Amino acid sequence: MSGQTEEQSASARTVMATVPAQPGRPAAPPPDGQPATDAGTTLAGRYRLTEKLGTEPAAGAEFWLAEDTVLRRDVAVTLLRRLATDPESDDPDGTARAGEMIVRALRTGSFEHRGAARLLDVLAPGGAALPADVLGAAVSEWTGGRSLAEVLADGMLRPMTAARMVEPLADAAAAAHRHGLVLGCDHPQRIRISSDGRAQLTFVLARPDVTPADDVRGIGAVLYALLTGRWALSGADAARAGMEVAERCRPTGSAAATQGKDAELTGPVVPPSDVRPGVPVELDAVAVGALAPDSDGDTTSLKRVRTAAAVHRMLSEVVSEDDKNALFPPVHDGLPPAPGDVWQDSSRARRPPDPDRRRKLMIGLVVLGVGVLVVLGYLGLVLGSVFGDSSGAPKIVVSAPTAPGGGVVAGAAPQQAPPAATSAVAPAGVEVFDTTSDPDNAGRISRVIDGNPTTSWRTYEYRQQFPALKPGVGVMVSFASAVQLSSLSIESPSNGTIVEIRSATSADADLADTVPIARATLQSGVTQVSLAQSQPVQHLLVWITKLGGDGDTHVTEIDEMTFQRAGV
Repeated sequence: MSGQTEEQSASARTVMATVPAQPGRPAAPPPDGQPATDAGTTLAGRYRLTEKLGTEPAAGAEFWLAEDTVLRRDVAVTLLRRLATDPESDDPDGTARAGEMIVRALRTGSFEHRGAARLLDVLAPGGAALPADVLGAAVSEWTGGRSLAEVLADGMLRPMTAARMVEPLADAAAAAHRHGLVLGCDHPQRIRISSDGRAQLTFVLARPDVTPADDVRGIGAVLYALLTGRWALSGADAARAGMEVAERCRPTGSAAATQGKDAELTGPVVPPSDVRPGVPVELDAVAVGALAPDSDGDTTSLKRVRTAAAVHRMLSEVVSEDDKNALFPPVHDGLPPAPGDVWQDSSRARRPPDPDRRRKLMIGLVVLGVGVLVVLGYLGLVLGSVFGDSSGAPKIVVSAPTAPGGGVVAGAAPQQAPPAATSAVAPAGVEVFDTTSDPDNAGRISRVIDGNPTTSWRTYEYRQQFPALKPGVGVMVSFASAVQLSSLSIESPSNGTIVEIRSATSADADLADTVPIARATLQSGVTQVSLAQSQPVQHLLVWITKLGGDGDTHVTEIDEMTFQRAGV
């Protein structure tokens, strides 16, 4: 990493351990003559900022999508801005706060979990070339996916779907807490939903004042948001994320008397089942319990869930119980059944009588009947002429070649039927297939089947040709069911790339278990690969054994792949 040395880290711990929490302040303007850090800025000569995805003023943090220009891959960057100077503060420009956040990040360098993005690099003043208005940054892996607001924009999720999404995040927080670490998952823009449906902490660098209890409340807020579409923590954070604020109950007893007219703003959140129907009581308990304050006052019925491990255990039990009850009709949750659901609402099939529809149906049946009679009459005439009077005119052989005088050529074979037509078949999914732990540009692999040849996926740039650094890299394509393919078209500008087409029993099969079908060398443009001799396949691996390019730059780019189904 290009972050602090051990001596710098120890010094930061000593000097900054007592920095108090401070409210968010605006960023300080850059020094005269220097441009502000924005899209297009490159940090440490390597990470080029491309799109700002969120902010957390309380931490002086911005969340950016960036490009690692060395490895040619997308990364997530949490950037710490220098704050506007506050002479009355113990930390006038936020330098001490940023230093403590950097120290925390350095401690999490070895932590890996599917519910949290892997930390790749830490940038701190003195160890990396940073702009004057930036106090530090953390670089983590980018797994694509969507923000909470983008997921909720598509409509409400089923309660069990929400539970399955949050379970990995709760497990990650529990694992971090066991190692004495804190994730800082209490801000909606730090969390993204991956393409395979996991809530994941993508942007790191937690605030200095964040505790494990804040992580627990953050997990509860993410679950509450996926169940109701509303954020249950900071209203300002909800507004920045484009989400509504959760409603709250009025406390009872002495707590209500103390809070008076403001009780509606500080009471516990309204249970998710009061916002939408069909939320199981178990998920109500998890969400409300995780969001409960440290002191319940006189609200004795409110039970707080105090640890991330408890949240994960409860969610796991809810999901497991739902899996066991898959054969039983689900509880009505306010959403219509999806087309692929086993249980469908029979009321959807009932329609009031439609006189117009009945009349059109009768007209169609009459037309169909007349058509059948005409066809039967024609067949009767043909059969009568063939099997009727054999002493009549000579028989004519249809489609047979004739001699110059009009006679039939003796022994001529009838013309063969044209070959069966092929049709395109759309894959159900695609992913990077890699035998190492670092798949090439995994976040962009969907571009090879998006139907748009102007978008593309490419491997990393390698200084040596395969298999010097790795045996190869591939694109694993999966279909909804086994399909008989006739050919594969690969559109690529990487002339000289050599690929092997292999069938696989599953998307995560070992390379040794795949079976070679065909081999091809890509030309610049569209390369057609015949699969006529293959068997029906559900998972197809396009395995790159030689990259395009020459010299010390070897890379392969694929714009589009299309698959043709063999004709019947």
